[in-house]
Amino acid sequence: MRIFISGGCKNGKSFYAQRLAHAQFSLRRTPRQAGSLFYVATMRSVDSEDDERIARHRREREGWGFTTIEQPFDIEEILEKCSCGDSLLLDSLTALLANEMFPPGGKVNDLAAKKIAGGLRRVTDSVKNIVIISDFIYSDALLFDPLTEKYREQLARIDRAAAAACDVVLEIAYTNMIVHKGRETFGELYEKIL
Repeated sequence: MRIFISGGCKNGKSFYAQRLAHAQFSLRRTPRQAGSLFYVATMRSVDSEDDERIARHRREREGWGFTTIEQPFDIEEILEKCSCGDSLLLDSLTALLANEMFPPGGKVNDLAAKKIAGGLRRVTDSVKNIVIISDFIYSDALLFDPLTEKYREQLARIDRAAAAACDVVLEIAYTNMIVHKGRETFGELYEKIL
């Protein structure tokens, strides 16, 4: 099952995503099935706050059986490291866009969303079980500078592409899970994570 999770910062997205990815991996495995459970980390550290956040995420997934793939750019390259039978947790589209849109060197890549959406489509077409996380950053009433608005617009394009490619679309709001798409197919997995 392909699952897209969106929600505000610190609302429980990672908590649910880890459980969902692990449940998918556990549910579909039989003694004859091979496969691995991968955590696709897209965050590229730029300061000590990022280092602390990465360390916290690593601690939170200890003991869950994840193998980490660091993929801050070119998301489709994860297909060289995993196969159709694997289960993946991709965390997050928000960080991936920041990396692709603002690469080292200071130039802004205005085509980052198009590149990511295409790569993401290749990934979702190639794997059966993936949980994709993105941050919901669209409800602020503030006016932002043009570059921030461009980033928000590009993330919205990627989020729409991810939602369209996924079987289930979830929103996490204050640790509450809202199912926007795929309620029928999500039932068994939802019961497994409760």
